[in-house]
Amino acid sequence: MNLRLTFYGGARSVTGANYLLEIGDPVKSFDKTQDHGVSTKILVDCGMFQGSKYSEDLNYEKFSYDPSGIDFVFITHSHTDHVGRLPKLYKEGFRGKVFATEPTIALIKKALPDNFNLIKNEAEKDGHEPLFTLEDLDGVINLTEGFGYEEAIRLDNGITAVFHDAGHILGSAIIEIQFPNQNQKSPKRPVALGALLAKIKNQNFGKIYFTGDLGNPPTPLLPPPFFPKDADYIVIESAYGSRVHEDRDERKNILQKVVMGTIQRGGVLMIPSFAMERTQELLYEFNSLLNDKKIPEIPIFLDSPLATNLTEIYKKHSDYFNKETTYIINSGDDIFNFPGLRFTRTIEESKQINAVSPPKIIIAGSGMSTGGRILHHERRYLQDPNSTILFIGYQVKGSLGRKILDEEKEVRIFGEKVPVNCEVEAIGGYSAHADQKMLVDWVRTVAGGGKLKKVFVVQGEEESSLALAREIEGVLKVDAVVPKQGEGFAL
Repeated sequence: MNLRLTFYGGARSVTGANYLLEIGDPVKSFDKTQDHGVSTKILVDCGMFQGSKYSEDLNYEKFSYDPSGIDFVFITHSHTDHVGRLPKLYKEGFRGKVFATEPTIALIKKALPDNFNLIKNEAEKDGHEPLFTLEDLDGVINLTEGFGYEEAIRLDNGITAVFHDAGHILGSAIIEIQFPNQNQKSPKRPVALGALLAKIKNQNFGKIYFTGDLGNPPTPLLPPPFFPKDADYIVIESAYGSRVHEDRDERKNILQKVVMGTIQRGGVLMIPSFAMERTQELLYEFNSLLNDKKIPEIPIFLDSPLATNLTEIYKKHSDYFNKETTYIINSGDDIFNFPGLRFTRTIEESKQINAVSPPKIIIAGSGMSTGGRILHHERRYLQDPNSTILFIGYQVKGSLGRKILDEEKEVRIFGEKVPVNCEVEAIGGYSAHADQKMLVDWVRTVAGGGKLKKVFVVQGEEESSLALAREIEGVLKVDAVVPKQGEGFAL
């Protein structure tokens, strides 16, 4: 069968993941103005662009393909930059099936309504229509169907898909798509029966993997990612494609030092955190530090209604945790509820945090300081030299978090100029993204099968993606491409 892969987001950009795979005979261009052909059209992720005002313009542009012609959408995980435009896809005509793991769907059902409220509020401020309506959101959620890991999903034309554990956040998946390869010929020379069957199977089917976001093992909560043994093509992320993280012990030690340093100065530790996974990992780590008496009991505020709601979903899907975490839970330790931890759901409860004397820790969204309650705390405490802001996740260029991390001495919050006098810290090891070493090792395992033809490097800033591509080509001698936005490839 013929294949065509086109990159409509996530190309030389960390956000906006959106990949169109057409499988059929013949596969024609999927431009709106041309014949759709007879191919099966599979969309992998439909994320929002994030980090700048230009991103908002990209989100409002019409899709470059006809959403009504999409047969299936596969979702790697529930972060906004992978699912945020799903309701817009529905608004523009999509009525196919949306497949994801069961925890991913549970998280989407909580996160997308929260996104809608933010989008609606921003649209009202800017005087234009929201990106999508509540009806669009409900409509696309009704098209979702959940699957477990390693469960075969039969599609049209002999195509099969499987979700494998990506180890990134709860329910995150590497998507394997297996397709008939009718252009291959059977082996001519005699071989043993077992080898013959394996060879025929290998020849009659091709495989492509979409990593989504690969995890950064070992993580406090989740198992390590799945490592495939063979593939014809890979689409791999590269958020940290040019960097190497600290190891787990080092990152926990740094967290302890940052906490203790802030306590000794009598300040406030602000942690902008993504509501999914980073927040839950932090709660796990604080629980562990308190149990081991590495830090004293002080007020720790989780100032995020969404993170609080998502933590409840984590509790319900604890069977997706790794063995160590499962053991701790089974021993009776509630890792998401410990002395000093306070959940603030209402605006009034959030405001009352100000009345609590430091030292204290505030975990709040958003993870890149692009919105949410963390902005109120940053406006108040960034100017305090005794306080600290700690970044534990990726900060996209143009985001407020990136500006602070890049040591800008003054930033704007709610239209006000706010001096940055506090300590600024970052722990890369708490990133949910694999680093360069892990990414290369992952590709090395796949290349070991001897079939790998090409690697497409996506979901990273251009410099990071190019660095990873060069490393893959230099170390593994495999063709690696960094596609451009809108660029398509015949496979």
